[in-house]
Amino acid sequence: MQSSYKQPWLYNKFVEVFFIVLPPFVCLLLIALLPTQFTTQKVNEFSWVVLVLLIDVAHVYSTLYRTYFDKQMWQKQRLLLYAIPLLAFLVGVLVYSLSSFWFWRILAYVAVYHFIRQQYGFMRLYSRYEKQTALCLFIDKIVIYYATIYPILYWHFSDNRAFSWFVEGDFFIIENSNILNFFTWLYGIVLLVYIVNTVKNSIILKTINWPKQLIILGTILSWYFGIVYFNGDLTFTLLNVVSHGIPYMALIWIFSKKSLQNNTTKPFAIQKKVFGKYGIVFFIGLIILFAYTEEAFWDILVWGENKRIFHFFTEPIFKPSHQLLSFIVPLLALPQITHYIVDGFIWKAKKNTI
Repeated sequence: MQSSYKQPWLYNKFVEVFFIVLPPFVCLLLIALLPTQFTTQKVNEFSWVVLVLLIDVAHVYSTLYRTYFDKQMWQKQRLLLYAIPLLAFLVGVLVYSLSSFWFWRILAYVAVYHFIRQQYGFMRLYSRYEKQTALCLFIDKIVIYYATIYPILYWHFSDNRAFSWFVEGDFFIIENSNILNFFTWLYGIVLLVYIVNTVKNSIILKTINWPKQLIILGTILSWYFGIVYFNGDLTFTLLNVVSHGIPYMALIWIFSKKSLQNNTTKPFAIQKKVFGKYGIVFFIGLIILFAYTEEAFWDILVWGENKRIFHFFTEPIFKPSHQLLSFIVPLLALPQITHYIVDGFIWKAKKNTI
């Protein structure tokens, strides 16, 4: 291998290894060490707090540091940052008023698209220095997409999984073994082509792009074991949430820190605060506060499932009608919906930059 080859780290190799590359592998190690606890149990109160509240919901609010709390982005995309939540809320109200089930079904598919695109985005970030042929680029694209799409197809064409994305039955389920076998064979072919191409390139170039290859491998393993191999609620939540949420928060931190250092525009006060002496504490603390507040309102107004966690709200204020929920649910879901949509615009970077 060429020792002079520059691995395409974004900012800090150690931060990226621990918080972007390793999360899916750490999850798989935990499952291997404690198989009974993870593969048979459902998400309990403790795991809900750690996985859903502190990671899944919190990572949604980390987008604020790249959008509404970023002065340069705010000045550049102000109209977009106004329009997206407004339009998302109006559409959400319309859909929920017609059918609450279809609101969650549509949101589930939007979420899946967002999760898939994130893995492709990480793969592209870590291949930004590579000079590949069109065929090699195509193979990389196919493998990262099909590594995520095949488990979703498996979910749709096999027996019902013991978990849901948001609510029970939010995905279409069409049991068909023939179609499933076709997609499974295609999955094997895609992986085989990818392996052969990777080995061939490593021999020719005498180097390996470790961040990119580990991102691809982590994606393959986490999606396959989380959805296809294991059929457990806690296993799916662990692999799905940790492999997605922690790398995303790390990327937001890296990009925002790097952008602030390279930016000549006077930053918002909150940007300066985040990168002060206790910046990381402020960064994490604020998004957890937002996440806790949001989930408290979800619990008091909609779900009512975690009263011990939100003990300040032991009794519901009132029981909303469907008409009122048509406004409440889209409003509470608005941070999540905005995160899904705005994320497609904020990572438009020039080549060889983050």
